[in-house]
Amino acid sequence: MTQEHFQALLAAAETKTDKEGWAATADERWMTLHVSRDGVGMTVSRVIALKLSGELLFARSSRGEQFVLVLSDVYAASVEAPKEQTRQAGFR
Repeated sequence: MTQEHFQALLAAAETKTDKEGWAATADERWMTLHVSRDGVGMTVSRVIALKLSGELLFARSSRGEQFVLVLSDVYAASVEAPKEQTRQAGFR
């Protein structure tokens, strides 16, 4: 993930940054990070806050877990839709 990709993720998740530098999502909204290093992948799910320090990406999950990742090892991310955006019956 590049700096540009990271900034696009924060914008898509509509995060707000606190005084400590954590960019947090709104309540009930999560991100998922896909990470790979030397052919071994892992998924970090239910991420509620991110903080960048140089090349290190700190991620905090809704379960209280904290992850320290290398930004360049993150290759994709997704953002869960807000809860109020549910599908309605009928045609639009």
